[in-house]
Amino acid sequence: MTTAAATGPIADLRLLVDPASRADPYPVLHRLRAASPFLAAPGLVVVARHADCDRVLRDPTVSSERERGRHASAPAGPRTRNFLHLDPPDHTRLRRLVTRAFAPRVVAALEPRIRLIVDQLLAAAVGPSLEVVSALAYPLPVRVICELLGVPLADQPLFHRWSAELARSLEPAVPGLLAPPAAAPIGRARAHFIGYFRTLIAARRAQPRDDLVSRLIQARDGADQLSEGELVATCVLLLTGGHETTVNLIGNAILALVRDPAQLHALQADPALAAGVIAETLRHDPPVQFTSRVATRAFQLGQAGGARVDVAEGDLLLLLLAAAGRDPTVFDDPDRFDLRRGATGHLAFSAGPHFCLGAALARLEGELALTAFAALTAQRSRDGRSSRDGRSGQPRLAAAPVYRPTVNLRGPAELHVVLS
Repeated sequence: MTTAAATGPIADLRLLVDPASRADPYPVLHRLRAASPFLAAPGLVVVARHADCDRVLRDPTVSSERERGRHASAPAGPRTRNFLHLDPPDHTRLRRLVTRAFAPRVVAALEPRIRLIVDQLLAAAVGPSLEVVSALAYPLPVRVICELLGVPLADQPLFHRWSAELARSLEPAVPGLLAPPAAAPIGRARAHFIGYFRTLIAARRAQPRDDLVSRLIQARDGADQLSEGELVATCVLLLTGGHETTVNLIGNAILALVRDPAQLHALQADPALAAGVIAETLRHDPPVQFTSRVATRAFQLGQAGGARVDVAEGDLLLLLLAAAGRDPTVFDDPDRFDLRRGATGHLAFSAGPHFCLGAALARLEGELALTAFAALTAQRSRDGRSSRDGRSGQPRLAAAPVYRPTVNLRGPAELHVVLS
């Protein structure tokens, strides 16, 4: 068994969860990747190289059911069993029933409505500056997923509080380094969501509408359909997962563009490059930094000539996806943001059977948001050049971004951009 020294990677792992690293965790992630894989503590294996992360994500004998780990803690309050944390055959069955709602043709049909929402949100940006998160990155995906589910617009502010608390449950509980998040607020948020969706599901059973909740109630695969508990769990997952990560994706992408005017100018000149910006953001600064799996058998992980570790049954595998996205064995000059890179090998949407069900929707929302942001800044730039003082109006940061307090969900909580 390979055990990391008390200094080196263990110290870096502690630094990674330190709030001081929020602004730029990548130097720490670089060192952790160089040492990976390694045993950080009894029952905890850190995995950060692209090849190793990809192997674990695709391994059918590695479990997504976190409670199977030897250090697993009991969930707080009432529990929802969503397919994100299930293994086959349960995962396969639930995903099959839900996946039709996110088929490419279904997502493509949403483009006009998403574009209209983006235009409405940015039309309100009439001042000289824009707070990107509250004006665009947050309201866009939350409105889209609420409209899809059939959640009334008046109820959306409720989800802001509940979702922010429930998102903390995605924080990795790292034995000896990062304690599980406070259980009580997460339990209360989960209970609020369960109660809300039970009421909404009952209403849709009585009077179906053209929304996702009604379609999930009616979804069948032969004689199989979602139970009441599975319906609630799926709705909670789709609402929280359907916007929390996309908020970060849009915020991180706009931050990268504002920091690199040449990249923004390229997008302004060619809106078709928006897909490349989203792909590169997912690789370079992903909204989800880590994920975890549990070993259900003993195996050896690592590469010949490099670090290797013996994984035991019940070990928690902490997969540093953000480190894998900058692995120099896969990506040339990986610390450079390049919207023309065509970064198709990233793991930001996971891989294997748990590849993100909403990936196409997240990409579409991100691309439309970036295209509109680029058009807005280009117009402000033209207005600036034609003004009496001749200032260019090139967008710039009004202040350093304020990051969310979470370690795993990475993105700005506040991002103030001066437009002109």
